[in-house]
Amino acid sequence: MTAKTPVNVILLGPPGAGKGTQAARLVEERNMVQLSTGDMLRAAKDSGTEMGKRVADVMARGELVTDEIVIGLIEEQLTTAKGNGFIFDGFPRTLAQADALGALLEKTGQSLDAVIEMQVDDEVLVGRIVGRAAEAVAAGGTARADDNEESLKLRLMEYYKKTSPLIGYYHAKGALQSIDGLGAIDEVAVSIGAIVDKAGS
Repeated sequence: MTAKTPVNVILLGPPGAGKGTQAARLVEERNMVQLSTGDMLRAAKDSGTEMGKRVADVMARGELVTDEIVIGLIEEQLTTAKGNGFIFDGFPRTLAQADALGALLEKTGQSLDAVIEMQVDDEVLVGRIVGRAAEAVAAGGTARADDNEESLKLRLMEYYKKTSPLIGYYHAKGALQSIDGLGAIDEVAVSIGAIVDKAGS
């Protein structure tokens, strides 16, 4: 069974939980559109558009891109990209962004169909990321600069301070569904797929 109508979902979870991996599978298997803020900002910076110039200017100054710009980029995608629904990956990160996304979806005549929280144990997560970095180096590659225990703990702290309140926010709206994010990639994909199917049926 696959979703009959386009489904818009948010993948929530700490850094290293596997959101990017699962989003990529949804894109490949269900023709959904992944809205990753990092990818969108990089693409905008190189696009030469008015919005792109604003992004490039902010990044050149080493400043954080404002919510207004990110929402503008998402609105562009929501109104132009074609696919079987959208996956929000890495956005929203704060309650203010969640409010802004809700208003934007309403404005574009769309809905948020599911918020999927990938639950993981911090200690296991740190072990997994540090292991991933060691494997990359052993294979002759290079590890991500932030794939080390200290960096990850800082990123986790940032997540719990700013992003984890979204779990309560979406739970109160009746949109939150939690899955075990520590299973094998295929198992996690099946859990997410079942939620997407139900939301789109």
